[in-house]
Amino acid sequence: MSLQFTPLHRHFCAEVTGLDLTCPSAELAAEIDRAMADHAVLVVRGQPLTQDEQMAFTRSFGALDLGFKKVSNAHTRLKYQELADISNVAEDGSIAQRSHRRIVNNVANQIWHSDSSFQNPPARYSMLHAVVIPPKGGATQFADMRAAYDALDADTQAEIEDLLVEHFVLHSRFMLGDTEYSEDKVAAMPRVLWPLVRTHDDSGRRHLFIGAHASRIDGMSLPEGRLLLSDLLEHATQPQFVYEHTWEPGDLVIWDNRCTLHRGRRYDFSQRRELRRSTTLDRTYPTPERAAA
Repeated sequence: MSLQFTPLHRHFCAEVTGLDLTCPSAELAAEIDRAMADHAVLVVRGQPLTQDEQMAFTRSFGALDLGFKKVSNAHTRLKYQELADISNVAEDGSIAQRSHRRIVNNVANQIWHSDSSFQNPPARYSMLHAVVIPPKGGATQFADMRAAYDALDADTQAEIEDLLVEHFVLHSRFMLGDTEYSEDKVAAMPRVLWPLVRTHDDSGRRHLFIGAHASRIDGMSLPEGRLLLSDLLEHATQPQFVYEHTWEPGDLVIWDNRCTLHRGRRYDFSQRRELRRSTTLDRTYPTPERAAA
């Protein structure tokens, strides 16, 4: 096996050729791990996968994540609960009405985020596979939080070095007016604290850990903390840090949630779009202590 990597962006992201996704192995997973440490996002073209094949490939990287399904308890038309149905297709196979819960999910996916940053353990890799693509729109953008951190001035890096950020699964949903959750569902996914600046385990590089699930900065007033998070997000998602992927059927994109953010782009919800996402869990981290009240 000899993998070839073609850079797609000056800071991160590469297209990989020379592999067969239907033949997962420990050796292949280790080689991809090494490439992910450098590139953070890998694009594989032209390999249509069955649900079984996608799950087998994902499992070669470790335990799987259910993420938001722990709260939503959504029914799935897919074979596996661990596969997220990133589509506008209802359970009966028809295109979903705009009031359907899946369309709400599609809208929420258009905000910059890191999958499952709202839990411990958080997500490690996400793998999104394209099945049906609309004629226009629906691209996915990725932003490199390592390059974004490196580009901050020294004063800002010092200011944010020791800050803790609260991540909450429903923060972005509440912002969008999606508030119909019972107290039990809200309590099922408690808020978690993460350092605003972390060190990436595999590359040793410092990076921002922010996004739509970051609801407040511990020890700061709510307005001040959210303004700082907004400023950092605006900085980190400037065009020089962003790769935009235009999908074709059979594409698989793998990204590292620890050091990237991503978002879907708008498309016509009357046009069929079907992608499947599988996600692996990272290791469990010690929970930081909150600032004294």
